Amino acid sequence: MPSENIILIPFKELKEMLLGILKKHGFSEIKAKKLAEVFSRSSLDGIYSHGVNRFSRFIHTVKMGYVEKDQEPTLIYSFGVMEQWNGNRAPGILNALSMMDRAIESAKRSGIGCIGLRNTNHWMRGGTYGWQAAEKGMIGICFTNTKPNMVPWGGSEVRIGNNPLIIAIPRKKGHVVLDMALSQFSFGKIQEYALKHQQLPFPGGLDEQGNLTRNPEIILKNEKTIPIGFWKGSGLSFVLDLLAALISGGDSSSTIAGFADEYGLSQVFVAIQPGFLTDQERDHLIDEAVNYVKTVSGFSEGEGTYYPGEKTRKTRDLNLKRGIPVNTDIWEEIKKL
Repeated sequence: MPSENIILIPFKELKEMLLGILKKHGFSEIKAKKLAEVFSRSSLDGIYSHGVNRFSRFIHTVKMGYVEKDQEPTLIYSFGVMEQWNGNRAPGILNALSMMDRAIESAKRSGIGCIGLRNTNHWMRGGTYGWQAAEKGMIGICFTNTKPNMVPWGGSEVRIGNNPLIIAIPRKKGHVVLDMALSQFSFGKIQEYALKHQQLPFPGGLDEQGNLTRNPEIILKNEKTIPIGFWKGSGLSFVLDLLAALISGGDSSSTIAGFADEYGLSQVFVAIQPGFLTDQERDHLIDEAVNYVKTVSGFSEGEGTYYPGEKTRKTRDLNLKRGIPVNTDIWEEIKKL
């Protein structure tokens, strides 16, 4: 059950509220509907940190001019299955939806499509574009760089981004969708724990003395998150940043660090035809792998294992029935918009 500082908002009501605010701030009907849908669905799926919790921040970036609401992405370069696009600092969600569609269309023709997007904005929940590909029957891979917000292994200052990575695999019984930032916890998730006045379940960053801490408020203040797998996550973050900049022809985190806010990002979107297997053969292969993992006993009573994306569907069904949990302070902040 929700706590006293949480209210349950029906999905339709939430979406209509966000739609009205977006239109009030100058977005066209078409753009406002797409944005409201993505923000609302992110919270519907339990990704509150990049759904309704991030909405006021998005409106702020529009007001500041970091997000150009009337801009559209433009094609720069095309060669075979690869394209480069300039996002022109248009809304990151709209740019990302469009670029994954481009990758999917290329994959339909040639088996694979790879799109590099530069000069774009925060795409909010990266998993949105993995689910987008999977719903079209495609394997989807996408990643983005960010402003520096993570300490590289062996360092004490932020120099690398948490650079989210998404890999989606279509499946009839439920798509497999990995959506992960390369920090131990995304900043949005850390904010969730701070709003609940709870400690993180595991250390997620460094305190003022450079020690590991589970205190979300300290990490939010310092902006010193730690990478997953320590040196391994640090290395993966670095190469994803380089790939995003090289494939898109855009900026790396080292340049983005000098911007006034987190904008001008570089992203990559890949769509792949699942291969020469039939749908039945492919699903049988995936089901075998899923069942093998899920039949292991849990390390604590009553818990088991989940494949990536499984809990998302369960949360989606629950929130559709009962309403979406929204922090009361955040809801009041949104209503003031």
